[in-house]
Amino acid sequence: MSTDKPAVRRVIVDEGSAGQRLDNFLLRELKGVPKTHVYRVIRAGEVRVNKGRAQADTRLELGDEVRIPPVRVPERAEAPAAPAREFPVVFEDEHLLVIDKPAGVAVHGGSGVSYGVIEALRRARPTAKFLELVHRLDKETSGLLMIAKKRSALVNLQDQLRDRETGKTYAALVWGDWPDKLKVIDVPLVKFVGSDGERWVRPGKADEAEAKRSISLVKVVQRTPRFSLLDVTIKTGRTHQIRVHLQQAGHAIVGDPKYGDFDRNRELARGAAKFDRMFLHARRLQFQHPATGETVTCEAPLPVACQAVLAG
Repeated sequence: MSTDKPAVRRVIVDEGSAGQRLDNFLLRELKGVPKTHVYRVIRAGEVRVNKGRAQADTRLELGDEVRIPPVRVPERAEAPAAPAREFPVVFEDEHLLVIDKPAGVAVHGGSGVSYGVIEALRRARPTAKFLELVHRLDKETSGLLMIAKKRSALVNLQDQLRDRETGKTYAALVWGDWPDKLKVIDVPLVKFVGSDGERWVRPGKADEAEAKRSISLVKVVQRTPRFSLLDVTIKTGRTHQIRVHLQQAGHAIVGDPKYGDFDRNRELARGAAKFDRMFLHARRLQFQHPATGETVTCEAPLPVACQAVLAG
């Protein structure tokens, strides 16, 4: 642990942080401090905004003064710096960037991952004043990912996502013959931490306190003797939503390392296709441009490995 005695800090909110939630602001200011501890000091009233108590979801405004209490930051070995990396660009202007994220790359560092897309992009673009993830994709999922280049764009796009005003469609390959009649999955989901310390999600019941309503629309695009290729459009953006919805319907996503059919996944990885990723790809994204209000539609073709397993 660090031997330096921590002191109270008073930070004035600048343009880069205006509009941000207090908890997210603190997590950036207190790098290395466990999330649980950050939320604890907020609940205890030790964090003040303009000398008053504030909640985790308080939106900070330009010029606000945030009192950050003394918090010891554990000493850690220096994490390796993220290597500079650009990703295939699908759309870009001065407000935002949409990339085609490869499978196997985390969107940000944390939970045992030193760095992700956002850290690599910031390293590749040292003159960029602002680069923030608008939303997330699981590490195993490929496809369209939005990054804001201005705080105003971040807030606008996140509002659209929260109000379900965006269209996000995923290509998912599942085992077996998906029933045509199953077009809407409206099953609440519950997040929990397993005995392995990992985050998991399970189907819940409508009257369960922790359950959040989750809706996925499913359309069959193609059938093969072993698989069904689906277009899944999500109306809510819950953690692992598509993966759990499809699995609880009896048709796990091909290659899903968490909720999938592990024996068949292993067989596929060892077979001629050598397919060893999860077949979930964010292929289409539609939103209103945060500055102009015009409808923007982005598409990302299926990765080569996905096309190959489908053709085989």
